[in-house]
Amino acid sequence: MPKLSNRVARLNEDGSDGWEVFYRARAMVRDGQQVTELTIGEHDITTDPTILEAMHRAARAGHTGYASVPGTDALRETIADRVQARTGVPTTRENVLVTPGGQAALFAAHMAACTPGDAALFVDPYYATYPGTIRAASAHPVAIRTRAERGFLPDPAEVHRLAADFRATSLLVNTPNNPTGAVYPRLTLEALASVVQARDMWLLSDEVYDTQVWQGSHLSPRALPGMARRTLVIGSLSKSHAMTGSRIGWLVGPEDAIGSLIDLATCTTYGVPGYIQDAAVFALSQGESAEQAVAEPFHRRRQIILDALEKQDIVGVIPSQGAMYLMLDIRKTGLSGRDFAERLLDQHRIAVMPGESFGRSAAGHIRVALTVEDDRLWEAVHTLCDFAKGLADA
Repeated sequence: MPKLSNRVARLNEDGSDGWEVFYRARAMVRDGQQVTELTIGEHDITTDPTILEAMHRAARAGHTGYASVPGTDALRETIADRVQARTGVPTTRENVLVTPGGQAALFAAHMAACTPGDAALFVDPYYATYPGTIRAASAHPVAIRTRAERGFLPDPAEVHRLAADFRATSLLVNTPNNPTGAVYPRLTLEALASVVQARDMWLLSDEVYDTQVWQGSHLSPRALPGMARRTLVIGSLSKSHAMTGSRIGWLVGPEDAIGSLIDLATCTTYGVPGYIQDAAVFALSQGESAEQAVAEPFHRRRQIILDALEKQDIVGVIPSQGAMYLMLDIRKTGLSGRDFAERLLDQHRIAVMPGESFGRSAAGHIRVALTVEDDRLWEAVHTLCDFAKGLADA
């Protein structure tokens, strides 16, 4: 067989995509075992039936052929209106590219920001696909290490140092953050914006969790002075409307950049099915109350875990201001996050994500997804804490 390109062969340079525990848990479920899955950000509800009905109507009405590659005018305008209303930044459909989910928008953003060989900065801990996405764009991923003791917020001075040392062309941030739940405060974002402006970089902002904010408020860096012309924002309906499988997302940025990315979409995805876009217009038209209904269980379950953890002193918690996860500190057990997760799955049939799946900064932690019903989550957390205490006491 001919040799594969480095672009493909080196997507996962360390030989792991970070999802081994998840794959094992799913295999156990397929074999008929009862597993409490607290791994991926998949809602325990399905897409609202009224959205599915809108999708069905659009398909039956004939919107099943090629759709406009940039996205339908109706959906691009709806997204633009939503973004402008939430950020105060003037936004039109010419600033919007509709993509097959947020992941496609993330890839497109790096294709726009990075020439092959360029360094692309991203914050560690990170969503597991970030380094591979950067490599897929033929760029060089450079992780910005953070510390749990600082709430996993990036140090702007370190960002500036790395940007200068590697001559980076882009910085990727994610707030509210997966996996840590951190919501970046204004001062942090302003400092990062200053670095980006001083180094003439692109800022890529992954905002797919913008409807899941439990403390503080979400600020899009695109809304900061002078940042609209150098910011690309990744958005999606996956988390806000429980539409993960519909693969509907977007990229918002300067008109010229979006125009060039439409050319990229023509050569890659060739757009998103029209009937799904029609359903997305309907979903967004339901307003913030519909989004809050999807988000509310995660807010409630976050408190369930916090209440449970107050009754013990082995498992620590990183205060989470947003998103559908909590990061737990299990370093007192003496195990790595990976070993803890493997043993918890083997001994108690509870699946969590090792912190190491999200980078070196999260070593000794685990990520818990708030994606099962309340009673089952309560039971799982108490079992987890008892398991951790047994390890610490051994």
